[in-house]
Amino acid sequence: MQILITGGAGFIGSHIADLLASDGHSVLLLDAFLPQAHGCDAAPEWVGEHHLIRGDVRDAELLGRLLPGLDAVCHQAAMVGHGLDPSDAPDYTANNDHATAVLLAVMHHAGVRRLVLASSMVVYGEGRYACPNHGVVPAAPRRAEDITAGRYEVPCPHCGADLEPLLVGEDAPLDPRSTYAATKLAQEHLAAAWARQTGGGVWALRYHNVYGSRMPHNTPYAGVASIFRSALAAGAPPQVLEDGRQRRDFVHVSDVAQANALALAARPPFGRCEPVNICSGHPHTVGELATTLAQAMGGPAPQIVGGARPGDVRHVTADPTRAAELLGYRARVSFTEGITRFATDPLRPPVTTS
Repeated sequence: MQILITGGAGFIGSHIADLLASDGHSVLLLDAFLPQAHGCDAAPEWVGEHHLIRGDVRDAELLGRLLPGLDAVCHQAAMVGHGLDPSDAPDYTANNDHATAVLLAVMHHAGVRRLVLASSMVVYGEGRYACPNHGVVPAAPRRAEDITAGRYEVPCPHCGADLEPLLVGEDAPLDPRSTYAATKLAQEHLAAAWARQTGGGVWALRYHNVYGSRMPHNTPYAGVASIFRSALAAGAPPQVLEDGRQRRDFVHVSDVAQANALALAARPPFGRCEPVNICSGHPHTVGELATTLAQAMGGPAPQIVGGARPGDVRHVTADPTRAAELLGYRARVSFTEGITRFATDPLRPPVTTS
């Protein structure tokens, strides 16, 4: 297949490019080198022999030259991460939603009907919960005064009891709780409308907490694994928010690349956008992540500092069943193996956040 990978020089996109090329596909990389993801505008060494085009997904004229004759698009380009505050909203919507709309429009004109979209677990907001008294219930946003008082668990909206976190399936209610999350859900909606209008097929891969080599570091836009590693590299203990018991699904970037390859090889879900959780299937706490990484790097033990970033959710972990059934995807890299490797993996230079 001939495949365009947007964001192809980035953290996840570059791993996808390597895997697809090794499988015999022809890959074309498009990357705008956003400062939130790249420490400089020089192509990283791992791009290697891939054909890289410097350009913006919002450039319809450029896409009009690149897309004709291609078989599929793997859309990884985005402004990612928790962000700083609501002032980021124009940048997030421009780079994520407007860019996706331009891409879909040009794909329509070029006759490209297969899309693999990088979505995210952030579309769920809080995960799935059950109350011991009322069964599965919706999780309301946590109150600032509860977090300040050290009450971190999500309470039942009916009786106030602490809720038990469950695995989240793709049919869970969607409840984005940050600007980034809202833009990822909007991407799915735009892709679904495009699929219905054109007969195209979209796999929306809802990535959980991805980590591994080539991550950016020293930036609030990076994942928590990168933030912890940056602290440890500086000789400082990782600062763990809340009580460290918040649960996530940490998935290695090589497994995410595998998921993209499987989605491109699978029969497209023509006429619709099919969401699929891409995860390890084995939840761990943020405290476990910090401790395992500190031990692997021989650094100081983590510090539990309480508090929480605005909009942070307590628990969100994924049900991997649909990915196995529809794509044949199963994560291969265990948590301990992956975090141990991550301790010495090459990272990107520090990035610009202003």
